[in-house]
Amino acid sequence: MAIRQLSETLINQIAAGEVIERPASAAKELIENALDAGATRIEIATAGGGKALLRVSDNGSGMDAADLDLAVRRHCTSKLSETLEDIRTLGFRGEALPSIGSVARLSIASRRRDSAGGHEIAVNAGKVAHLRPAAANPGTIVEVRDLFFATPARLKFLKTEKAEAGAITEIVKRMAIAFPAVRFVLSGSDRTTLEFPATGDDHLARMAQVLGKDFRDNAIALDAVREEISLTGFAGVPTFNRGNSAHQYAFVNGRPVQDKLILSAIRGAYAETIPSGRHPVAVLSITLDPALVDVNVHPAKSDVRFRDPGLVRGLIVGAIREALARDGSRAATTGASDMLRSFRPGFQPYAQRPQTPWSADTSPSRPYQPANGFGERPQASFDGLSMPTARAEPPFSPQPAAAETASPETTGRYPLGAARAQIHANYIVAQTEDGLVIVDQHAAHERLVFEAMRKALHSKRLASQVLLIPEIVDIPEEDCDRLMQHAGELSELGLAIERFGPGAIAVRETPAMLGEVDAHGLIRQLADEIAEWDTASGLSAKLEYVAATMACHGSVRSGRRLRPEEMNALLREMEVTPGSGQCNHGRPTYIELKLSDIERLFGRS
Repeated sequence: MAIRQLSETLINQIAAGEVIERPASAAKELIENALDAGATRIEIATAGGGKALLRVSDNGSGMDAADLDLAVRRHCTSKLSETLEDIRTLGFRGEALPSIGSVARLSIASRRRDSAGGHEIAVNAGKVAHLRPAAANPGTIVEVRDLFFATPARLKFLKTEKAEAGAITEIVKRMAIAFPAVRFVLSGSDRTTLEFPATGDDHLARMAQVLGKDFRDNAIALDAVREEISLTGFAGVPTFNRGNSAHQYAFVNGRPVQDKLILSAIRGAYAETIPSGRHPVAVLSITLDPALVDVNVHPAKSDVRFRDPGLVRGLIVGAIREALARDGSRAATTGASDMLRSFRPGFQPYAQRPQTPWSADTSPSRPYQPANGFGERPQASFDGLSMPTARAEPPFSPQPAAAETASPETTGRYPLGAARAQIHANYIVAQTEDGLVIVDQHAAHERLVFEAMRKALHSKRLASQVLLIPEIVDIPEEDCDRLMQHAGELSELGLAIERFGPGAIAVRETPAMLGEVDAHGLIRQLADEIAEWDTASGLSAKLEYVAATMACHGSVRSGRRLRPEEMNALLREMEVTPGSGQCNHGRPTYIELKLSDIERLFGRS
C-alpha cells in the first residue's frame, strides 16, 4: 500500500480527537486562551451541554487581523519560544482553535484595545472563510456551534447534555480557583447562571465561592518549601470530608492538573484520619522551575511529569501532615450544623410528647441534685495512655461532674472546657467559655493511644523477628536495584533485606509487629510502589494500620463510666495531641456547639 500525505482537514480532525474529547475540553482550551491574553472578565455561555453552543467572551488583549488569520492555523502560537523547558503560559501547542474548527462551526471576533475596529473569521468543518471587518468590543469572542457535526461518530460517545454541562462547570470551577483575580460568569439555556466575582489576592475567598463557605471555616493553610519547590494552598480538617475526590484541586505553576501522583500523595497524607470511602477536601498549588516539570505529556495538558516525583510527593505528604498536626485536631464546624438540624425535624411541644416512664437513672429514688458549685479536684494522669480502672459504683448520671468551677475564667482556660457530665456511659459533655462540647470517649481515647504508638514507631528502630530460613524473592533486576536503594529506610521499619544474586532479594528479618508476614507479597508490593512513586511508604502504612487496630482494642470502651477527674484528664490530653479531632477510622471525636447556636434553638436570638 502506497504512502500518501493526509489532507490538512483530516490532520486537524485527527488532532481534534486528542485535544477535544468533549465540550468541556473545548471550554478548557478557550478559557486558557482568554487567561493567557490577560483577561480579567470571562463569560461562558452554553446550550445543549456545550454541543449546540459554546461561547467564551473575554476582555483580554485581543487580536489584530494578521493574528486572527494565523490563530486558526495549526502550530501557530504566540506563547512558545524555541524550547519546551520554559513554558509559563497555559496554552502553547497552537492546536486548539484549528482542531475545534475542523469538527465544528467556529467563529472568532476580536479587537485590540488600541484598534479602531475589530475583525472576524469563521471556520466550518476545516474550511476557513475570508477574514472580514466586524464590530467588536476590546477583547475576543469565540463561538463554537454544532460541535462534532463533522465527525458524527464522536457524538455517539458523549454523555447526556446534563453530564456535559456539569463537566464544563467543573472546568470553570478549577479555573476560577486558579485565578481569583478574574471574574467568571457561566450561563446558558441549559443551566442556571453561575458567577464567581473577582476576589483579588484573597485565594481563600475564591475557594469559599467554589467549595462553599464551610470550607473557609474548616481549612488549614499550607506553606512549605523543599529544594526550590514550594507548596501553598489549604487542606480541610479530616472530619470535613466528602464522598468522592471531586473536591480535590491541584495546580502546577498555575495550571489546573489532575495528576495521579498528587492525588495519591493527598490520600497518603490523610491515611488513618478519614473513614473508608470518604475523601478529603484540599486545594494545592505547586510552584517550581518550569524546567523541572514536563507539561507536554498529553495534548489535553491535564497530566504533568515531575523530574523528581519522590520529592514532590514527600513535600505534599509532609506539608499536609504537619498542618494537621498543628491545627487539624479541631472538629469540623459542619458537625454542629448537623446536630442543630437533628433537633428540628419532628419537634413537638412538651405537652404533646408521649409520656414515658422514668428510667432507672432518673427515677424518684435518684432525684436530680442541682449543684451549688464545683470544688477543685486534682486531675488524673493517663499513666501511659491507659485509663484508671473503673470503681464499682452506681451509674454516673447526667449531673454536673467536672472537677472545675463553673466560672467563665475556669472554662476559658481550656479549648475543650471542663467536663460537666457523662451521658449514656459513652459521651462526655464539657462546658467551654462560649458553648459546649460533646466528646465520644472511646473514639477520643482510641486516637490518643494510636498517636502514642505512632510516635513510638518513628522514634526508634522497630523490633524485628529474625527468620530461621531467609525468604528468597525472585523479582526483576531493576526492582532489586530500587529496593536496595531503600534498604536502610526499610531496616528502620524492621525489614532487613539483602541482594541475593542479580534477580532476587533475601528477606532476613520482618517487623515483629506484623506477626506472620507474606514476605513474597510484601516485597513485590514495595517494589511496585517504589517503581511508581520512588518511595517505600507502604510498609510504614501497614505498621500504622496495625497500630490503629491495636489502639482500637486497647482504648476506653463505650459504656465505661468515668470519674470526673478521668473525663477532664481525657480532655486535657486531647488538647495537646495532634489529630485528636477524629478517631483512627476518621469519625469525629467531638462536636462543638456554640452558645449562640443553643440560644437559637430556644428562640433567644
